[in-house]
Amino acid sequence: MKKGTTYQSDTFFEQIKDSKKVNYRKSEAVKLLEALADEAARKRYPNTPQHYLAPRKFRDDTANALTQCIIQFIRLKGGQSEIINSTGRRIDTQITFCDVIGCQRTICGTHWINNSGTNGTSDVSATIAGRSVKVEVKIGADRQSEAQKQYQQSIEQAGGIYIVASSFEKFLTWYNLTFKP
Repeated sequence: MKKGTTYQSDTFFEQIKDSKKVNYRKSEAVKLLEALADEAARKRYPNTPQHYLAPRKFRDDTANALTQCIIQFIRLKGGQSEIINSTGRRIDTQITFCDVIGCQRTICGTHWINNSGTNGTSDVSATIAGRSVKVEVKIGADRQSEAQKQYQQSIEQAGGIYIVASSFEKFLTWYNLTFKP
């Protein structure tokens, strides 16, 4: 081995060292949610010793994790909440045939078709204290589309509540101000 030779694996590890990931720190709001969930589990399973119940863990650093935090919190507070799936449906257009030399070939392809839901629909639909609440989850640089802004306007005109949540802490603050626990 020659002195001073750089191998591909050496540069790989240097790149890993340079790209330090920021550690996630739970907010007090997420810790409160975990405590509420643990308390609910103890009530649900009163005969199970506390040390056998796994602690409930939540995060709010991704859109999916924040959505789960919001849904679980609303349910723990006696409301009804659900995720609205507006992805559409994948259609498989795979074709299998024999070519001129007798080999079987497959051409793969897929495409998406729109679902039958409303364009711009929110991520979470909930009923809290008899009020219709729609929650749009936006993390980081994610912003509302024009269809989502129109959907928000239609919900608010109908007397519903629409909120854009970027963290669980902000959602909890809004919830406490709106529904005065």
